[in-house]
Amino acid sequence: MTTDKARVPPPQIIPNEEFMNVYMCVVCGFIYDEAAGRPEDGIAPGTPWAAVPAGWACPECNVGKADFTMVLI
Repeated sequence: MTTDKARVPPPQIIPNEEFMNVYMCVVCGFIYDEAAGRPEDGIAPGTPWAAVPAGWACPECNVGKADFTMVLI
């Protein structure tokens, strides 16, 4: 038996500072805040960590994304 279920579109994700995460470089302590982004590096406010380019490096000590960890502030 088959049924035709109406396809429900996925919910829209709207950047909201309350739900944005913060990542810290474990080497130097630099903070990347998803809500603020990093406009000086071409990363718009509201950009989630997963969307930050893989080649992006910490502006303070030049380590890669692998050396960042999510933190609670």
